[in-house]
Amino acid sequence: MRLLETITKRKDGRYMGRFSIGRGGDGKPQYQYVYGKTYDEAEKKLMIGRAIESEYLSGRGVSVKQAYKEWITAAANRVKESSLANYKQKFEKHILPAFGDILCSELSANAINAFIAKKLENGLSAGFVRDIFTVFKSMLKFAQEEYDFKLSLKNIALPKIDKRAACSIDENEQKALVSYLKEHIDLTSFGVLISLLMGVRIGELCGLRWNDIDFENKTLWINRTVQRISAAEGNRKTKVIISAPKSESSRRVISIPDCLMPYFEMFRADGYILSGSEKVIEPRTMQYRYKKILAATKVAEHNYHRLRHTFATNCIGSGFDAKTLSNVLGHSSITLTLTRYVHPDIAYERKLMNSMCLQI
Repeated sequence: MRLLETITKRKDGRYMGRFSIGRGGDGKPQYQYVYGKTYDEAEKKLMIGRAIESEYLSGRGVSVKQAYKEWITAAANRVKESSLANYKQKFEKHILPAFGDILCSELSANAINAFIAKKLENGLSAGFVRDIFTVFKSMLKFAQEEYDFKLSLKNIALPKIDKRAACSIDENEQKALVSYLKEHIDLTSFGVLISLLMGVRIGELCGLRWNDIDFENKTLWINRTVQRISAAEGNRKTKVIISAPKSESSRRVISIPDCLMPYFEMFRADGYILSGSEKVIEPRTMQYRYKKILAATKVAEHNYHRLRHTFATNCIGSGFDAKTLSNVLGHSSITLTLTRYVHPDIAYERKLMNSMCLQI
């Protein structure tokens, strides 16, 4: 095959072949040149040069660090700021220290499996380690497409996630908590009641504004979420951002239960619901305040997200169908709702089992 498009004849009578060796630091293409007294000689040198470039200078020559920089730059154009910060945190804290200087094409299943084992030994959860690998895998897929090399990841042994059900708040503790919140009602207590009785995520709660409430139709719109993310590359500082909900299904409208409407009317104002002003109360502050409430009620300490688990479990116990509950929670599928959040207790299970006796 004559490579006419890359071989030209010089004025001195020699033939010159040119082939690409990638791009430089400024992003401009770089080339390698070969010369021959005859066309055939130049063509042979060109084919050898291309083979060497393909084997060593292209895929084999890109390090994990270099590929990461290109991948994260591309990702910035298609993902939310919070997702980008998450990718950077996982890569720069966990992946680059272990693999940054290694060529992508020289990565092996053994090396990655050893990395996974070490992270588990250091106390990271199986779920978090899998998340780290998911980000790593996405970058490697990008690198393979960009640099045209093959890398098999089929022998990577990912840890199994412990799927034990997350606990909901005990029934007696729920009563104690609700009683305390009603007796000490303020914007913080009101916010906790919204999460417990409507299943709203803490970031969504912090992002609620009074104009998200339709008082006539008794509905609440989830239009935004508040998060604290890493502020900049190589910098430990963080910042609070207000963005769209985590997914399209998370953007939703929820019916407000009648028992909460008096509180909505009581605190009705402008700005953000948790502050009654344009000041944003961030999730970390809300979590701190919730811990103080738990201490005051002598309820066993737990994270704020358990309110959402408790809401889902209570809904199933009250006869919610899975589809309705999935919509209220803002899930993309019913399966996610049933496997992650719905954990009926033994008393409810016994009630259902005993109902079968009516059939006999």
